[in-house]
Amino acid sequence: MVSTFSRSLSRKKVMSNDGMVIGTLKNVMVDLDSGQVIDLIVKPDSTFDATGYRIDGDRMLIPFEAVKDIKDYIVVDRFLSKSPSA
Repeated sequence: MVSTFSRSLSRKKVMSNDGMVIGTLKNVMVDLDSGQVIDLIVKPDSTFDATGYRIDGDRMLIPFEAVKDIKDYIVVDRFLSKSPSA
């Protein structure tokens, strides 16, 4: 994946690879030792069923390895986004 500045990600919509709007990116979680992005912190859309996803308060945590593309939207693989126990 091409490098992207974090400021260009601010408030981007997150969409699944099957066209479903998941929510809006609020922040990212980064491993401070390696500098690698670990999770996207997303505010779920009111119409999105977040069952099976990792939730922290009113935010969803989507693993960065689920990200498939970053352009107008952040596109994630819906199945890789879910919690392994779901």
